[in-house]
Amino acid sequence: MKLSYYPGCSLHATSAEYSASTEGVFKALEVELEELNDWSCCGATSGHSLDSNLSHALPLYNLILAEAAGNDLLVPCAACYNTLRTTQNFMATASREAKELGQRAKEIMGREYRGTIKVRHVIEVLAEPGVFTALERKVTKKLGGIPLASYYGCLLTRPPKVASFEANPEQPRLMDRLLTLCGATAVSWSHKNECCGASLSIPQPKLVEELVGKIVEAARYAGAKAIVTACPLCHTNLESRQTKDEEPLPVFFITEILGLSLGLDPTPWLKKHLIDPFPLLRQYGLA
Repeated sequence: MKLSYYPGCSLHATSAEYSASTEGVFKALEVELEELNDWSCCGATSGHSLDSNLSHALPLYNLILAEAAGNDLLVPCAACYNTLRTTQNFMATASREAKELGQRAKEIMGREYRGTIKVRHVIEVLAEPGVFTALERKVTKKLGGIPLASYYGCLLTRPPKVASFEANPEQPRLMDRLLTLCGATAVSWSHKNECCGASLSIPQPKLVEELVGKIVEAARYAGAKAIVTACPLCHTNLESRQTKDEEPLPVFFITEILGLSLGLDPTPWLKKHLIDPFPLLRQYGLA
């Protein structure tokens, strides 16, 4: 399998460990990733609040590049995934605005958008039968039943007719399946797809602290020793906005956990975390 790869801005900056672990896991599973040549920012998450036309034009540029490459587009960032899928849905409406944008893009890029490729998230691809079977075959290090809370946030499941790849967006299960396959215990909990206030982290930090506090409290109440996410914005919020009242819960990217179970060295990734995950991993014999 070969996929075009759109890391987006976060994975080239504050969440470089997400990109590195994603590339490592897919290489181990023999899925070829080819980074999209000359990709640009998709405008997530604030673009839509500033300029509606630009919020579609930025993702459309990358979609046209992906069509030229000829492969489905792997997008690890939940905000980028949601933005690109939203633009695909907008273009599929064939409204006057969509046709005008498509024509303008064709004039500038010399290539027409046709809607021929799929935008796919990391979890979606890892859970598809062929890749899931390869993962099952290649797991070398079971995770000792460590209790983990799968956290989707809001951008991977909403709006369900546009963005979600889950059978039931209100009760998503695929991340749980991946964690269970690797020998972790995926806890059942109440805040799996509650919003952490991602794009409000700077203008409304107190609100974000409150939202993150409720998520962490719910994960701790369910017995989780750490939270696992697939969104760089959620990861940043969950790590940086936990209060100091209690011992903080470590936060992992899903690809870091899978990489650990595949026998990859997670040290370069985990050293970048704000909350040190190594004491917890040592407790379960994983570091």
